[in-house]
Amino acid sequence: MARATSRPRKARSSGKRSSRAKGAAKSARTAKVKTKARIEKPKESRQQLLGLYEGMLLIRRFEEKAGQLYGQGKVAGFCHLYIGQEAVAVGMQASIEAKDSVVTSYRDHGHMLARGADPKGMMAELTGRRGGTSRGKGGSMHMFSKEKNFYGGHGIVAAGVPIAVGLAFAHRYREDGGVSLTYYGDGAANQGQVFESFNMAALWKLPVVFVIENNHYGMGTSVSRASASPDFFRRGEPFGIPGHKVDGMDVCAVKEAGAAAVAYCRAGKGPQILQMETYRYRGHSMSDPARYRTRDEVQKVRQERDPIDHLSDLLFEHSLASAEDLKKIDIDVKQRVTEAAEFAVTDPEPDPRELYTDVLAEA
Repeated sequence: MARATSRPRKARSSGKRSSRAKGAAKSARTAKVKTKARIEKPKESRQQLLGLYEGMLLIRRFEEKAGQLYGQGKVAGFCHLYIGQEAVAVGMQASIEAKDSVVTSYRDHGHMLARGADPKGMMAELTGRRGGTSRGKGGSMHMFSKEKNFYGGHGIVAAGVPIAVGLAFAHRYREDGGVSLTYYGDGAANQGQVFESFNMAALWKLPVVFVIENNHYGMGTSVSRASASPDFFRRGEPFGIPGHKVDGMDVCAVKEAGAAAVAYCRAGKGPQILQMETYRYRGHSMSDPARYRTRDEVQKVRQERDPIDHLSDLLFEHSLASAEDLKKIDIDVKQRVTEAAEFAVTDPEPDPRELYTDVLAEA
């Protein structure tokens, strides 16, 4: 879909522009709309769109704060931020139900937030505190919540894919109507266990959606240097698995494609593959300076394709929300994230005896 404007929008989404700047920006936006194609009217209601906006903004602000805490030495180990890819997790979450299962990789904060997890517990997990979602023993890469049917967070590349197929088998076995979602990146798409999972899922027509988050860089290697073909959505063709390429920076496009894929799986027709074309703004992890790409490349994506700004453009274009509406959401989200960060640095550390719990399953 065409954008109403291509100028930088970072200041607006942060809620820090002056009223004078807002007025000038509004005039510029209005002038450009006259000469450029209008953004297509969304199918979603105003309330649905605002919910999608809030979901993406919560992930963005959470990740920004997580990065700050990491820089302050309050988050140990690895930390992989999801900034830029928010539309994928939020759009897919809008297409599934509470009974469905979700598995992802080590870039998992955004997915678990989209699943409805408490930001306080998640932030405390990052800092290794007692109130963390896994009592501080999982950390950044191993988020988990049985209550939310969120089964990781996995540090091994593509390890979540066969697990998701197993969860899909469980849904089929129990006849509960559930669908399994597994997220993995363009780097993980070349792992052998992914193709083994395709075969098993297709053979038994399991209800699983394989969601490839193609952010174009597997660690520091561009997809053009690592994959003979970037059309990951076609990888399932030898197994009879249909696939689709989706604009992963457009939350509405993700939601629509996700809903169709989930409905296909829920109807017992077997698995589907969705290739989400997205982009991460930060390095592979917090320790990655990302020197394998230029600042101009990153800035261009932020200015022209940012998923949060794209949705705000959509809301403004069709008079579905005002600047004040979005500013209020931003204030509320920032407050939630601030409270989560305060909890994460003041909550007590786990009792040392916790080292010996959750090691063996009790009969």
